[in-house]
Amino acid sequence: MSIVFVVSAPSGSGKSTLLRRLLAQDEGLLFSVSYTTRAPRGLERQDQDYHYVSRPEFEAAIARDEFLEHAEVFGNYYGTHRGILERAQAEGKDLLLDIDVQGAGQLKVRVPDAVSIFILAPSRNDLETRLRARSEDAEDVIQRRLRGAAREIRNYGAYDYVLVNQDLEKSVDTLAAIVKAERVRRTRMEQQVQRILGTFA
Repeated sequence: MSIVFVVSAPSGSGKSTLLRRLLAQDEGLLFSVSYTTRAPRGLERQDQDYHYVSRPEFEAAIARDEFLEHAEVFGNYYGTHRGILERAQAEGKDLLLDIDVQGAGQLKVRVPDAVSIFILAPSRNDLETRLRARSEDAEDVIQRRLRGAAREIRNYGAYDYVLVNQDLEKSVDTLAAIVKAERVRRTRMEQQVQRILGTFA
């Protein structure tokens, strides 16, 4: 049975870099590429960064109950298609999701044993510096993201782990350790249950 790892973070917290590094060193993880109705940015590519679809296509998929979670953020839809979990299970891999707070709450309802991790920048100033360094957003968008970050951070208590991304190397190691620990815990639990069931044979 695949373990589902859900990672959320305010924009600019360094989440994407951390996840890329984690995926590069762990072949047992399958990354879930989200669906979205927003337009590609910069060098983003179809089916690699996102599955870009039209708003009518997305809403039709909602009506067919095809998403494990979906949310509307800043006027655009984002969602995780249920087919990715089926694929992870078929390939014998664990699933890694990069989704926002709203989507994470929905997913925990559908997959209650999902492991949730919240990533934070060390401070508001660090977050603002990172957002400006990306040179992707206008000033009003940066301010909106900072306000959104303050709201998202208040939900940290709903997550199993909170990781402050101050040092990239240490943060990658911590994230990898969380994944390893959860695998060991889940394996031991399953072994214990099987052993107990064996006494009933």
